[in-house]
Amino acid sequence: MDPLRQSTSPCSSRPSSPKTPPCEMLGYVGIEAVLDQLKIKAMKMGFEFNIMVVGQSGLGKSTMLNTLFKSKLWKCTLPGLAMPTPQTLQLKSVTHVIEEKGVKLKLTVTDTPGFGDQINNDKCWNPILGYINEQYERYLQEEILITRQRHIPDTRVHCCVYFVPPTGHCLRPLDIEFLQRLCRTVNVVPVIARADSLTLEEREAFRRRIQHNLRTHCIEVYPQKCFDEDINDRILNSKIRDRIPFAVVGADRQHLVNGRCVLGRKTKWGIIEGQGRWTGPAVWLCLAVENMAHCEFPLLRDLLICSHLQDLKDITHNVHYENYRVCRLNESHVLPHGPCWVNLAPTPPGPSVAPGPSKVCTQAREDSDDNEDDY
Repeated sequence: MDPLRQSTSPCSSRPSSPKTPPCEMLGYVGIEAVLDQLKIKAMKMGFEFNIMVVGQSGLGKSTMLNTLFKSKLWKCTLPGLAMPTPQTLQLKSVTHVIEEKGVKLKLTVTDTPGFGDQINNDKCWNPILGYINEQYERYLQEEILITRQRHIPDTRVHCCVYFVPPTGHCLRPLDIEFLQRLCRTVNVVPVIARADSLTLEEREAFRRRIQHNLRTHCIEVYPQKCFDEDINDRILNSKIRDRIPFAVVGADRQHLVNGRCVLGRKTKWGIIEGQGRWTGPAVWLCLAVENMAHCEFPLLRDLLICSHLQDLKDITHNVHYENYRVCRLNESHVLPHGPCWVNLAPTPPGPSVAPGPSKVCTQAREDSDDNEDDY
């Protein structure tokens, strides 16, 4: 990912007024060198990205993460060695440093084994929402210190990938109830897990039903329409929104096929390969993980890494964390000892409810309407 890519931010400063004319320059000054300075500084500091995966057991979450970053982030359970179903939802996090062409990425992955695996799944989302808000609280407590660190460790969840079971029908009540709460606190990217179990026609019909469920129940997944700042963002994000949820297939093992190593999955009828071509007789079936004709994994990878990684972090900081921060400050006795004093009470037990992005979206739409009226 290009460290110089500047993603749009919902709370970024607006461009200068068109009434202010640009200053005519009489010669070269060297302003463009600022980009080189930012690149050097970014390369030294590196980048942080925290991602959470949520879904039932057996949907390929670990495999998808390994495929996404082409690293062994999680150990996948071998066939025949299935782990016992957890009695309660447990959150597990692991941190790795990935380096590519001199760019270092500190990646933290949080898994949620046990989600939706019980007979009674009432309020099974509370540990997940509590964990997300706990990371906001940690960042807030560091931020309000009089003497704080120069670089506050960022453990806030920047994106949550939600795995929808490939039932072929529609979202389950559990999915709807959880997504309605989740989209208010974090960026949510839903995907259709194990999409190779559906035909192309079934997959497209399933996608349209899910999109209808999201609209009906006012579930705003990433990228949110109200945060499109210009026509270029609107065009790009509209194409992404039309394909969400992405139909994905993961493969993190290499197999030797016709004398060459391919990234794919070995099945009873052959190897599902990552190159999109037949590797032998009819017994070999190859489904391309990186071929758009077979799978939408490239769209998910481009969204999370290549094009929107910084934007995910910006929205997390400027919208979701800001909503939590405002909520916490309103709950406590704000500024009791002067203009620079903040007294935060301890967080109440259980996951706190932060204001949803709907208010921010409404304000963004109002600002957009005002700008149109001005012109």
